[in-house]
Amino acid sequence: MIRRNSQYKCEVREKMRGGNGKVKIEHFWEKDELKSNNRLFARLTLDPGSSIGFHNHDGEEEVFVVIQGRAEANDNGKTVVLETGDTILTGRAGHAIKSIGESPLILVAVISMFN
Repeated sequence: MIRRNSQYKCEVREKMRGGNGKVKIEHFWEKDELKSNNRLFARLTLDPGSSIGFHNHDGEEEVFVVIQGRAEANDNGKTVVLETGDTILTGRAGHAIKSIGESPLILVAVISMFN
């Protein structure tokens, strides 16, 4: 199955999880299209200064891959800077992410549920 870049379902969330600005979410595949235990497989775009507020994932983990830009991540209370090509894995820990570069932050995000 192939889905072209122009065919992704897109949504914009304001102040996502208590963060600032907006997050554009382009869903590569919907949960009901996947046979795996993933509930999100998407590209996220955050303009400079926009963020996703601190939150936990109960019974699941999230992976972010930085495709473009710079991010400040709160990894369960520890602040780290992520650059293009870096990844972060959250499990039973809280996390937040903010676009800190001059260009938009583009991430691939995958949320997988524990069995």
